[in-house]
Amino acid sequence: MAIYVLPLLLLAVAAVLGLVVSRGTATDGNGNARPDTRPLALPPVEAPDAGTPPCTQLLAALPPTLPASPAPLPRLALRPPAPTGAAAWAGPGGGDPVVLRCGLPRPAELTPTSALIVINGVSWLDLSQPDRDTFIAVDRPVYLAVTVPRGLGTGPVQTVSDIVRATLPANAK
Repeated sequence: MAIYVLPLLLLAVAAVLGLVVSRGTATDGNGNARPDTRPLALPPVEAPDAGTPPCTQLLAALPPTLPASPAPLPRLALRPPAPTGAAAWAGPGGGDPVVLRCGLPRPAELTPTSALIVINGVSWLDLSQPDRDTFIAVDRPVYLAVTVPRGLGTGPVQTVSDIVRATLPANAK
């Protein structure tokens, strides 16, 4: 079953991208692009631990905005029925959102020899694609993924790393 995690995650990301593209670009009264803060529909993905206390605590600690380039990203409401364990922040001008999913199954790509990167004290498995960076936190009591569209900088994953480190204890070695 674990071998299907990445394809399911990629399918979910593709579905999110399709939904976001259909949302269009919001503008202010002067015609300038601004984040589209309408509720976002996120497709469900397998997340058996999404309703557990670690995910609930993490979601409660997430900020209303994430730092990004060229401007901070406001958190989006999720359109019902919102998947448990998920959060999203608006991309600039109605672009692709930053999406966090908590409670995912162990990724099949995680092996004893997997190269991990440490960002602000959290170990991440990098499953990035050409148009987006996807990181899976692998050293906490639950697996969680953060997908950041390219061009937004490192602020979103650094901020999430800080919150993960402060909210979820690292697994014992």
